[in-house]
Amino acid sequence: MRHSKRFGCHVYPLLFLITLAVPGLQAQNSTGSATPGPAAAQAEPENPQQNQIRLAQQAQARIRARREQRKQKIVQDTYSHKFEAYGGGGYIRFRPGGSLQHINESAWNAGFTDYIRPKLGITADLRGYYGTAFITPNPYNIFKPSITQYTYMAGPQYRFLAREHWAVSGVVLAGVAKGNFSASSSGVPPGTAIGLWNNGTNFAVGLGVPVDYNLSPALAVRLRPDYLFTTFGSSSQVKNIGFSIGIVYRFGRQ
Repeated sequence: MRHSKRFGCHVYPLLFLITLAVPGLQAQNSTGSATPGPAAAQAEPENPQQNQIRLAQQAQARIRARREQRKQKIVQDTYSHKFEAYGGGGYIRFRPGGSLQHINESAWNAGFTDYIRPKLGITADLRGYYGTAFITPNPYNIFKPSITQYTYMAGPQYRFLAREHWAVSGVVLAGVAKGNFSASSSGVPPGTAIGLWNNGTNFAVGLGVPVDYNLSPALAVRLRPDYLFTTFGSSSQVKNIGFSIGIVYRFGRQ
């Protein structure tokens, strides 16, 4: 009797615990054990080829981002300079007299630009033009006199395009042009006697489109198509077209 009582004391609590656990086990079998859930379906391994494509796309995106950052830094370093100094040579077509043909003149050009805003600057420009006029037969037997013109102009310059390697601007200049049209070194006879313009200092306007190719943030090669309007001889010379080419040096910071 003593052993049976002790056995009952151990068995009855165990049966009670089993009775509580069985419904939970049945519910688990009926809901989740028969079919895999969404998490199990997503656990399938990724295709190796798709993984390589995804990694390559991510690497290309990082390369493009770094390249764009580097380009923007170069652009900022290049066009944040406050001052530009330039110089070079060039050429222009010019009519030295009212009844004379156009001639080719060689030129030098120098200037300085102060950028008062990131794209807007004020330019001072100096030029010298040298040529030989072709004169019709005359009593003085002078047929190829040398002539010179010098211009002193200033005006606004605006940068329309600013890229890593290229920049395109527009410049409008106004000032004076000084012409020397003496027929000979002695000034006798005067140039007007053989069809040249008279000597003098007259109003002038210059238009240009500077195109810069950057060698570095501080250095560039400039090609500038030019138009020059002059007023020698109480008339207007409206077909003076040429170009200049030279070096641009940038310095200072805005």
